[in-house]
Amino acid sequence: MALRGDEAVAAAGDDPAAPVLAAYAASLKLADLPPRTLACVREAILDTVGVCTGGSAWEPSRIGLAYAEGLGTGGSSVILDGTGRRTSAATAAFLNGLFSHAIEYDCLRKPGAGVHGAPVVAAALAVAQRSGASGAALIEAVAAGLEVMFRIGRATHHSCETKGFHAPGLTGPFGAAIAVGRLLGLDAQAMTRALGIAGSLASGLLEFARSGDGSMVKKLHLARAAESGVVAAELAAKGMTGPASVLDGGFGFLAVFCAQADPAALAGDLGTMFESDRLCFKRYPCHITAHAPVEAVTALKARHGFDAGDIARIEVACSAKAAKLHNIPRPADMGLAQYSIPFCVAVALLREIADPRHFHGAALADAQVLDLASRIDLVAAPPSPGRDPWAADVTVTLADGRTLGLAVDTIPGTPAQPFTPAQRHEKFMRLAAGPMARDAAERHFARLETLETEGSTGWIGAP
Repeated sequence: MALRGDEAVAAAGDDPAAPVLAAYAASLKLADLPPRTLACVREAILDTVGVCTGGSAWEPSRIGLAYAEGLGTGGSSVILDGTGRRTSAATAAFLNGLFSHAIEYDCLRKPGAGVHGAPVVAAALAVAQRSGASGAALIEAVAAGLEVMFRIGRATHHSCETKGFHAPGLTGPFGAAIAVGRLLGLDAQAMTRALGIAGSLASGLLEFARSGDGSMVKKLHLARAAESGVVAAELAAKGMTGPASVLDGGFGFLAVFCAQADPAALAGDLGTMFESDRLCFKRYPCHITAHAPVEAVTALKARHGFDAGDIARIEVACSAKAAKLHNIPRPADMGLAQYSIPFCVAVALLREIADPRHFHGAALADAQVLDLASRIDLVAAPPSPGRDPWAADVTVTLADGRTLGLAVDTIPGTPAQPFTPAQRHEKFMRLAAGPMARDAAERHFARLETLETEGSTGWIGAP
């Protein structure tokens, strides 16, 4: 049974988990990864490169690039905007972390635990390119970062957000610090210090969801997480200290940030169960809680042949958290549109949901979409033990009185329904081809699919 964060820490005992996690991460090798785990980590890198490239042109990314211009030039880490420009590792991690979340298309753990893969990949790639690391070394670093970060997320019971924190900004620095630490060659003691430092760099508030404006800051949380991982690991390498009890101490991460926590989950099953196998890759550029409702309404429309104009009401029964945070029928900006289940469902019925442009600019005032979104109600589904928290029951009531319903428990891109090779290629090319020439995007896809055979990583993101 989950305890309150401070209660869980008080009951956990005196042996901190961070040194255990650090020792595991410092020793993890490519050969330790089962084939499925290797494939998942490789796909996380491929997916993130595509998502960063596609997200680089959007407004939050342009603002980040303008900010970065004031930080100076020089460096060997690629900015993933299709230009091949290079900068310092910390700046590249920041920018690529920002790009990764700019269009709400990046990978995350399933079931949700407040962890996204992009901060780990962005930080690791930046340092791998600076150090001339191989593809295999990049995979090892990302795998180590994901395994640690996902366990930290698991231990939180995704309860940081019930206290108003945006969890990826809190968990991301830990995973990014581990990944960078691997590339810097940190031993277990230095890696523990990196975790101790990362805990004091965690940040991110959910007020944008409550206030109804300012959602660009959500993108910044992943940018800062990636950058913080570089900062934490490099400071640890130079001897800066941080508490070994950063995760499970009386004023540590679980006690301070979490409404519920399970410290035993931090280091449990290391080496026997791989959390990276739980990676989920998004089919649509919107918050993951909208994916099951979108799958449901598009399936019902295809099956029964109705149009948006035929709809009287739509009811989406979803998790209580989704019903509370994602009921935004008239979003004020792109981020909130992607965060809004009614808006996403309306876009899916009227436009092309895979195209981020339908969440931006004039699309936010699309009268048809807003009218349909106003007819979509979110209700909290009764708790059902064992049911996927991303599942949804959708009921469409038509103007002629017919009622059509569909429950969706599994969505594409998840461990239970992974992308096909064609779907993986389609998503990457949709995002990368444009900022990058199509033939260059094709070459990137092919090489990233066999990344562990590459002797270097400096080519990633270069035209």
